[in-house]
Amino acid sequence: MRRGKGHGQGNQEVRRVRTPRRGEIPGIVEQILGHGKLRVRAADGKTRLCRIPGKMKKRIWIREGDVVLIKPWQFQSDEKADVIWRYTRTESNWLERKNFLNL
Repeated sequence: MRRGKGHGQGNQEVRRVRTPRRGEIPGIVEQILGHGKLRVRAADGKTRLCRIPGKMKKRIWIREGDVVLIKPWQFQSDEKADVIWRYTRTESNWLERKNFLNL
């Protein structure tokens, strides 16, 4: 008898955590502002107005308290940024243990 997807014994998918690359900063969502905009407290100590790009808007739901990866704009880097990744609870715990998330 065949089992459905995900019902095997010990078949856990190992997924690598996306670490911040050059120019990317992890942060925590403080407030949802609507129209694809968020207020995020970044690991560098600054609070930025972030937007969710169109390709992420429909696929990923972001809530207050979520850990996200942002990329500051070149023009107003201290004030605005784009959200490029949302971490799961397990991934954000791993980031905290490895000191990537210094908030």
